[in-house]
Amino acid sequence: MHTDINALFNAMWQDYIKMTPSAAKVHQLLGQGKAIINDHIALRTFNLPKVGLDVLAAHFEALGYVVCGDYRFEQKKLVAKHFEHPDPTQPKVFISELLVEEFSPELQQRVADLVEQIPTQALTADNFTYSGRHWQLDYDTYQALLAESEYAAWVAAFGYRANHFTVSVNHLAEFSTLAAVNTALKEAGFTLNSVGGEIKGSAEVLLEQSSTMADRIPVAFDDKTVEIPSCFYEFALRYPKADGELYTGFVAASADKIFESTNVKA
Repeated sequence: MHTDINALFNAMWQDYIKMTPSAAKVHQLLGQGKAIINDHIALRTFNLPKVGLDVLAAHFEALGYVVCGDYRFEQKKLVAKHFEHPDPTQPKVFISELLVEEFSPELQQRVADLVEQIPTQALTADNFTYSGRHWQLDYDTYQALLAESEYAAWVAAFGYRANHFTVSVNHLAEFSTLAAVNTALKEAGFTLNSVGGEIKGSAEVLLEQSSTMADRIPVAFDDKTVEIPSCFYEFALRYPKADGELYTGFVAASADKIFESTNVKA
């Protein structure tokens, strides 16, 4: 496992921009050459013991991260936790897992077959959180998973890597509202996730979020290469709590809509 937190996030970022070519352009547009503070990254997995949420979390806990929140998404059949580092300038980490047992026996079997192919040593390797896919996958299996769960299909196709990075709007020099960020993105030709409105959340819940729709990139399956949605870029504006400190948690109702940024049918 990584012992250098900055090296880990830099490696994850390099992998992410390969999957998300638009992210580098967004970064340029919003940062205008200045550093951008990353609010959080998100990872996806299945709730099977071999690769469950805790297996991914261990890579961050080894660097000092601690769990700070639990979330449940009934409709998408997911649970999640978020982790924070004692250094508040380090990004928060949001890890979700699919409740595989709540799906059809077919999906359960397909997922078990994928996970079985992961070499055990890969799970603790330095690069596991940006190592991608560890299994054979044909296009029919992807389609079968997609019919039941966009999330399952995404994990099957892309494996272990950041599903998104998130710009901290609070730290942008040129923008003070999320609406202004969204306007700049749209004017530059980026498509935003409009499920539940372009801005999810509000000052009342202490967090506003928006996101681009995922880039579509060619993905090689065993039998063909197909363009499918990969990763997206998120934007978060946090509001102060009663004690004056910025809220650091997540709002399940908003996150539920953010998940749809990778929807194939969008």
